[in-house]
Parts: sequence; C-alpha cells; structure tokens
Amino acid sequence: MLAGQIVSAQFYFGADLSYVNEMEDCGVTYYENGQPKDPYTIFRDHNCGLVRLRLWHTPSWYDNLNDGIRYSDLADVKRSIARAKAHDMAVLLDFHLSDNWADPGKQVVPAAWAPVVDDLPVLQDSLYNYIRGTLHTLDNEGLLPEMVQIGNETNRGILLSQEVNDAGWVLDWDRNSALFNSAIDAVHDFEDQAGKEVQIVIHAADPDNRWIFDQFIDNGVTDFDIMGLSYYWAWHQPTTIEETGDVVAALRSDYPDYDVMIVETGYIWTWASNDNANNIINSVHPDYSPPSPGAQKAWLIDLTQEVIDNGALGVIYWEPAWVSSDCWTQWGQGSHQEHATFFDFDNNLLNDGGVGWMTHQYDNLTHRIELSDQVIVIEAWPDSNFRRLHIMLQGITLPTQLNFELVSANGTAVASLQCDPCNNGMLYLPLPDMPAGIYYLAARAGTRPAPVHVQGIWIGNQ
Repeated sequence: MLAGQIVSAQFYFGADLSYVNEMEDCGVTYYENGQPKDPYTIFRDHNCGLVRLRLWHTPSWYDNLNDGIRYSDLADVKRSIARAKAHDMAVLLDFHLSDNWADPGKQVVPAAWAPVVDDLPVLQDSLYNYIRGTLHTLDNEGLLPEMVQIGNETNRGILLSQEVNDAGWVLDWDRNSALFNSAIDAVHDFEDQAGKEVQIVIHAADPDNRWIFDQFIDNGVTDFDIMGLSYYWAWHQPTTIEETGDVVAALRSDYPDYDVMIVETGYIWTWASNDNANNIINSVHPDYSPPSPGAQKAWLIDLTQEVIDNGALGVIYWEPAWVSSDCWTQWGQGSHQEHATFFDFDNNLLNDGGVGWMTHQYDNLTHRIELSDQVIVIEAWPDSNFRRLHIMLQGITLPTQLNFELVSANGTAVASLQCDPCNNGMLYLPLPDMPAGIYYLAARAGTRPAPVHVQGIWIGNQ
C-alpha cells in the first residue's frame, strides 16, 4: 500500500445523515430497488464522500420523547462517525454549541454554561475545553472527523443567553470574535498535540448574507479553512442558483485562502405528506415545478454545476434520509422533511430523484490523481540547482493545482511538492535535499481517478 497520501482540491458530494440512527431505532428500514440496504451503503454507492453530523451539547429534551433515547449527543455521534468511516466517507462534525437546534433565529447557550454566559473569559474556557476535549475523545477511539463546524448558521453570533436570544437581532463582535477564536484555538491546539489536521468551517445561512464573512475577517476571526453557506430556495428566495454562484465566486476572489462550500441545501420531490408532522419546506422554484423526483434532481444538478464553475469545494444535502416513522419530534409525529428526502413513502430509494445528483457527470470537475506503488529510488544527488522530479501524466484534464508528497519507506513524509499552474503532459518538480533511499510518491486533487505514471528522475536544468 502507498503510505501518506494527501488530499487537495477534492469536490465533496455530501449528505447530512444525523437522523439515520434515530430513524432505524424507530423501526425504519431503507430500501434500494425493493431490497433492504444500509443507508450508509446506499449513499456511498451513489458517490457520497462526506457525511455531516450535528452534535448537541446535552439534548435532554429527548428524555421525554419516544423511548427517551438521546440523539445527536456525543454517544450517538460516535455511532454515526463509525458508520461513515466504515464506508470510507469523510465526516464534517457540526458543533451546534447548544442543547437544541441552532440557526439564525436560535443560538441559545447550553444549559451547562448558562451560569457563566455573561462571564466571557469563563465561557471562552468552557467552549475551548469542550471542543478540544471532544476531538481528543473522538481521536482516541479512531473517530476523528476530517472537518468541524464551529456553530450552525451563526449569522447572529453564538452562545447567547435565552434572554438575549429572545430579545431580537444581536451581533456583538467583541464577544463573538473572542468566542469563535477560542473554539478555533481549541482545534489548532488539538492538531498540534495529536499531529493531525482538522479543517474548520464557519457557517452562515443565506448567500445574500455573504457580508457576514467580511465581518468575521474584519473582526479578527481568520484562522479557519472553509466558508460554509446554507442555500434553500424555500427560505432564501429570490436569490437564484446563478446568484449563489456569484457569491461563491466573489468569496473565492476576495478571500482566495479560503474554500467555499454549500453545507446545507434541500429541495422537495412532492407536495404530499406521509405523517402528522408539518413539513418545513413549502415552496418551489417556478423553473423546477411542479415538484417531482426529476425536478429535485435537476435543481441539485444545476446548483452543483453552478458552484463547481465558480470554485466551490462541495455541496451537502440536508437530511435526505429523514423519512416518516412512528416516533415524535418536539412538534409532531413523523418527519418534517419526508417530502424532501431521496426516498419514497415506502422508504425505497427514488432512483430517478435527488440521489442521482451525486453521480451526474459535471463539467469542470477536478480529477483525483491516484498513485499506487509508484517507487522512486534515489541513489545520489548533484548540486541542488540541478535536481527535479520528472512526472508524466496521461489521459487527464489537469486541475489548476496538484499536490505531491514523497514518503519514505518507513511511512514518513519527507517532501511536499506542488505544480501551480499544472501543464498537461509533463511536470517538472524541484526536490529538496534528501538522503539516498527508496521513496513512494503520493498525489491527489479532486474526486475522480486517473492514470499517473512516474517516468523517472530527471537530473539537469532543462
């Protein structure tokens, strides 16, 4: 096996599967073509590469629902991460930083921290220890997520008292930036101690609110990786798919050091309901109407192509498996989203519906460069000014940037190389001082495999 592969410029097709454990405990069986099938297998088989999972601090309100089992707490998230990793899918862990749903209208501090909500240094310390401790706990069990999200739809800040939350709009940047930076510090301090990397997402709702990222940066919240957006036609109209693409392009242009991702989206496939819980999406775009599985798929494909064209890192669908069940939510029996899942009302996958969005052949989608057992033998070196690695690439369209890594025989990464821009055909990469030995070459960029052949080491200045 090739050791130490690196990932760069991958486009993620993602799904928020936070409800799956609960649905299965409530008696739901998922089907594909009429046959029972693990939902994680269904999504992996349809090119889902990223699973998003929400984490509540202490969702004690579940104690009075159904069988009193809590979901989206740390124990439940561990179950979900293990399932995702068993299916070779990356994980985005969404810290809601609340005991209940967090969104632009609700950012209530966990009850455990309510006594210190007005003592900013103590609250910062609580947040820091929670984030860092959670990551260490997960890492110790082999469940470290590849990405973490600091808060959910944090347009108005995080960790508000109930009174401040209920009083109306507030955005106190002195307090807000201190809290976000404490959470970010917790992630980076974990990385330093564990020797592992976790990407950090900041999440805002509505592409029209791109100004929120200007304010994050202007107020010193800068040490993160991904700008995450929610975009639903139902709630963010009249913002169009094309305008959402314009926002992605503007953010990528204004802040080239950050990636941009649609971390939540959704679209209905029917007006019908299958239970007693009111459905929360009740609007469709006139160009994708009436709702149908095909319209759902078309809307997702068009949105994804638009954001690919404008440099986005990925698109995540919110709760495509939250089907009807006999269980209750806080507001009704069943699901509030069964008409926007990827399953019909018998829990059978809609093969002509939204799930096909992930396997559509998109234009301008970068490739993954996979190198298997590419061995380089380095015997002796002349002067460092005349040392380059000569790589031939065949039969692919190159992305703008490729990253390569040389790994020693014992698995130690010894050199990182990059072509930017990359020229199709032949790459010439300068090498640092390295001892004689056997090395493996690893490289990735994007999501699709393509042949890469190492022609050899070229020594010289041509």
